[in-house]
Amino acid sequence: MSKIKRLAGDTVLYGLGSIVPRFLNFLLVRLHTGVFAPEDYGVITKLFAYSAVINVIFMFGMETAYFRFANKEGADEKRIFNIAQTIIIAISAGLSLIFVIFANPIAELLDIPGKGNFVTWLALILFIDAIVAIPFARLRLQRNAVKFVTGKLINIAILVGLNIYFLYIAFDPARGVGFVVLANLIANAFYLVFFSRTLLQWRPAYDRSMLETMSQYSYPIMLMGLAGMTNEMFSRVTLEWWLPKNFYPGQSSDYALGIFGACYKFAILMNLAIQAFRYAAEPFFFSNASDKNSPQLFARVNHYFIIVCCLLFLGVSINLDILKYFLKRPAYWEGLEIVPILLLGYLFLGVYYNLSAWFKLTDKTHYGTIITIGGAVITITANYILIPIAGYVGSSWATVVCYFSMTAVCYVLGQKFYPIPYRVTAGLAYIFITIAIVYIVRSITIENQWIATGFHALVIGVYLIIVFLLERKSFRQALR
Repeated sequence: MSKIKRLAGDTVLYGLGSIVPRFLNFLLVRLHTGVFAPEDYGVITKLFAYSAVINVIFMFGMETAYFRFANKEGADEKRIFNIAQTIIIAISAGLSLIFVIFANPIAELLDIPGKGNFVTWLALILFIDAIVAIPFARLRLQRNAVKFVTGKLINIAILVGLNIYFLYIAFDPARGVGFVVLANLIANAFYLVFFSRTLLQWRPAYDRSMLETMSQYSYPIMLMGLAGMTNEMFSRVTLEWWLPKNFYPGQSSDYALGIFGACYKFAILMNLAIQAFRYAAEPFFFSNASDKNSPQLFARVNHYFIIVCCLLFLGVSINLDILKYFLKRPAYWEGLEIVPILLLGYLFLGVYYNLSAWFKLTDKTHYGTIITIGGAVITITANYILIPIAGYVGSSWATVVCYFSMTAVCYVLGQKFYPIPYRVTAGLAYIFITIAIVYIVRSITIENQWIATGFHALVIGVYLIIVFLLERKSFRQALR
């Protein structure tokens, strides 16, 4: 079977385990925006933004380290698993304990006084996420996508069911957004049952030499992930800090944050596709690194990846007139203009993840740290300049500037240390032509929704036909 065909198949399978659950989770946006006003949804956005950043520290880059060392010739996978799991449990248990002890003061800092229980629940969610990360990574290494998908789908089914129960059947206004956090905690607790055998078979492992080696490899990845998550989540936090008073007349910063957080969910559709690809691609890159034809293979993978992301960018951006109804309250619709901007930013982030293979394969992960920290600096600076000028639209453009800059720097450095013949001109052509199509189509106003939807479907169909005609020879070669 063609390696690219196998990668595509694995991406589809992992997509069922990551995109489908997260897409169902995305559908919860309609439920949440129906129950909560933008100000309350802003609190949910803020809590999970902070949690996403802290989650990177809990993980400590051990997933990638596990892949790297378990794939080495002659490696004892079980020993590597035990060492990686030992590191993660030690770090996550210690941090969780700190958050639980200081839950009430932390709640005060987050401007949710008296809600220390929210902080405790979030700490437990992060702890569970951390201790099941390596078991999930092992399934990816073993290419056991069926079990991976099963676990993810059951988790999201529980989460959706609990959200419906808590918010529509047993809703208590006094607890409010706390029900969303509690539902996530109960759903995550399922993973402890799902991986009970694996977790019970784990044995604490101490090997000073291997601990140091794996930590030295993973520490830069953790910093890279921390800076990367800052890039992704910082805008949601700083919008509350740097938005001028009464920038949106008569509305609070929490209101603006709620609008921004809800509309941001549409951009996450691109991130879900990227995540599914990463689940399949990370083991793929490591397992094919020694192949003499790997540079050409990686270049082709990146080219197809760009095409798929451009199609997703086009499909979502020109159909916001329909997708907006997922946001149940019309008050949220005013922020939809940020969606194409954020989709473009995530597209560049996906390309960056592809290009970043060079420093993972050459054990030069410190370059990834430098690039991502540079991206964080750009994010902070751009948000500081643009939020007072353009509100959440400015924050969205800061995302594009950050991820494009990271991609460009990663490409230049990669060509120096691990040359790969990427089709740069073709890739940029697809991206900028797609941007132009999105802009033209969105500038056309069609009052009749049926006609508008048909026109948008026609645009997508013509786009697909043109792509097929341009790439048909390359597709045939890839599938051989």
